[in-house]
Amino acid sequence: MPGGDVVFAYDIVNARGTALTVITLGATITSLRVAGRDGVRDDVVLGLADVEGYLERSPYLGCVVGRYANRIARGQFIVEGATGTLAVNDPPNHLHGGVRGFDKRVYDARAVTTGEGRGVRLSRTSPDGEEGYPGDVHFAVRYLLDDDDRVVIDYYATSSGATPFNPTQHSYFNLAGARHSDVLGHELLVVADRYTPVDATLIPTGELAPVAGTPFDFRSPTPVGARIADAHPQLAIARGYDHNYVLDRPARPGVLAHAARLHDPLTGRTLDVHTTEPGLQLYTGNFLDGSLVGRDGRRFGRHAGLCLETQHFPDSPNHPEFPETILRPGRSFHSRTIWQFGLARAP
Repeated sequence: MPGGDVVFAYDIVNARGTALTVITLGATITSLRVAGRDGVRDDVVLGLADVEGYLERSPYLGCVVGRYANRIARGQFIVEGATGTLAVNDPPNHLHGGVRGFDKRVYDARAVTTGEGRGVRLSRTSPDGEEGYPGDVHFAVRYLLDDDDRVVIDYYATSSGATPFNPTQHSYFNLAGARHSDVLGHELLVVADRYTPVDATLIPTGELAPVAGTPFDFRSPTPVGARIADAHPQLAIARGYDHNYVLDRPARPGVLAHAARLHDPLTGRTLDVHTTEPGLQLYTGNFLDGSLVGRDGRRFGRHAGLCLETQHFPDSPNHPEFPETILRPGRSFHSRTIWQFGLARAP
């Protein structure tokens, strides 16, 4: 790295041969190889060939983003009567933790084995004032892979000062791997009756709008591309889907619940997402333009992958009606997301 840090890669392989690779730059998942119906393992996440690509060109491929995933309006928030000012790296707003957020930092790491699987725990301290955020935040993320093809992602944090905090994992999924150049034919289900519409700068308006009767209704499995070109003003703003869904949640907070299911009819692969988070951001790779080249030489064009980012809602520090995202001293943060891979029955 430019500052002298060394980036390590951790390879985790389960009894089925499913293989997960994580690097210590950005706690980034660079590869996840899963078998299809024919037994062939494909890489189901978009990844780059070298560290330089992740530093200089990556649109958050596979990384952990933070301290705050998604956008904060005008890079400002008020907490405990004080105004905080953050980097405006997506004018006029703050995006994914700033210019050098969690995705551009090198983590300490160690291999771990638990009753839930084997994997890696990555940690770092985000100092007071980093990208404008208050308080020293001690952060860790743990990835585990088990023999049932589950990837378990746990986030942990404490802070010395009240700070907005909302990390997520930003992998771009294409369950067909290199067999298909886009995900428009993938079938998606999202367990949500409502979503948060956005203004022209992709900041939530504050409304929790029903998905019924709109292109945002994925309550039953629907091809991603079925309505992505509809003349809906929200689709026009984002050039596709880049919206937060208000997940149907159990009454008790912190309980895992089913959030989404993705299915690729070509290979039969499925991905079920469970999370303790209240929201899920669906992003359909609207700004991928073919300039990024993956490890296998494949160019990532528009809609080459999609993100299912489990999170709290965008701009929550400026929306008191949204679930709170302030991490305070004396409290600990823990969030869990599980990716369960499987195979659908042949038609």
